[in-house]
Amino acid sequence: MAKTLFDKIWDAHTVSDIPGGPTQLYIDRHYCHEVTSPQAFAGLKSRGLKVFRPERTICSPDHNIPTLNQEAPIADPVSRNQVETLASNAAEFGLTIFGIGHEKNGIIHVMGPENGLTLPGATIVCGDSHTSTHGAVGAIAFGIGTSEVEMVLATQCILQPRPKTMRITVDGTLAPGVTAKDIALYLIAKMTTGGATGYFVEYAGEAIRALNMEQRMTLCNLSIEMGARGGLIAPDDTTFAYLKGREYAPEGEEWDKAVSYWRTLPSDDDAVFDREVTFNAADIEPRLTFGTNPGMGIGISETVPAAPADPAARASFEKALDYMGFKSGQSLVGTPVDYVFLGSCTNGRIEDFRAFADYVKGKKKAPGVTAWLVPGSWAVVRQIKAEGIDRILEKAGFELRQPGCSACLAMNDDKVPPGKLAVSTSNRNFEGRQGPGARTVLAGPLVAAAAAVTGVITDPRK
Repeated sequence: MAKTLFDKIWDAHTVSDIPGGPTQLYIDRHYCHEVTSPQAFAGLKSRGLKVFRPERTICSPDHNIPTLNQEAPIADPVSRNQVETLASNAAEFGLTIFGIGHEKNGIIHVMGPENGLTLPGATIVCGDSHTSTHGAVGAIAFGIGTSEVEMVLATQCILQPRPKTMRITVDGTLAPGVTAKDIALYLIAKMTTGGATGYFVEYAGEAIRALNMEQRMTLCNLSIEMGARGGLIAPDDTTFAYLKGREYAPEGEEWDKAVSYWRTLPSDDDAVFDREVTFNAADIEPRLTFGTNPGMGIGISETVPAAPADPAARASFEKALDYMGFKSGQSLVGTPVDYVFLGSCTNGRIEDFRAFADYVKGKKKAPGVTAWLVPGSWAVVRQIKAEGIDRILEKAGFELRQPGCSACLAMNDDKVPPGKLAVSTSNRNFEGRQGPGARTVLAGPLVAAAAAVTGVITDPRK
């Protein structure tokens, strides 16, 4: 019987099916950070349990760590306690941890793939919704809650209802200046924030195959923002070239065996999905959000749409515009910008810094803009320096911060002040997401770069 990529991986990891209930699914890789794990470890201790397969769990603090002066003790007592608790739990249970300042430390969803810990055909979980990032290599990856983190630590399995399958095909070729972030924001706007609820999405088509691995990670990262359980892309030669030689990837004969298996994973030609959706790459331009969820987005040449007719939807729409200070019919181009944030598990990789630096080279940062450029890991920092990107940024008036989740969410020192407008390459623009009262416009690295040097929202193609 023909199978989808998702079906092949799910079936290979099914321990048992509970009649009328969930699947008991084996988990290959568990990523663990400081936010959702303390209660899970406390649960193990209260029951006198050990971590069942400690070699399968990798820990790295990311949400609460500062992006300046990481060599000093964390000033905020709540953040310090979170990070120290993860370190002590990892030590007590014999887990690998890349702690603050470690050469492998970084945002979980950045450091996992770059170290070869994320592999095709795997099942991957983390107590973080953007775990869907790892699906870019052709893996089933999804976020889990605290009780489920405890379940995986104790048993290396999880109980999950089997999602439905959806294939989103993007045909054609992307126009110059259009990034993977623009594809994602376009899809979320078209599908809506609930349009993929209950589905695991496979991305396919010419435009998707043309993306490099880091761009694929950006796309899969945002799957959750249209309600999907996760997103994945079939492994191919681009995937294998990215993974080969990475520290935790197979080597020698084991690598050859692994690649032979991975080549069997793509969906069969006659596989049937529960839903199929197709879009044209030519319809996608640089994107912006205008509201308070990632689905409230427009092309940069478009204007803010009219409020919907449905009374409940209209009230929510008008509340969002009131918070953002925008009006229907308004073009966002030319809107003054206070902050620019380049980073997060969505756009904190070397490709994003290359794109940003290429745009700002020979230009100068606008004097009224505060720019936070935050690499996703120390490996990204090293690559930035090796390629001379830091010197380009410095000449243009920018400076790099240390790795971490930073201004993606208000859980560390990098908070956008109340009322200030940030053009952000992160993943969510909810009210207060980047700080109490902060206003967030989501965009890709090129739109962020253009805003940083002009001081206003600017079409990078112009």
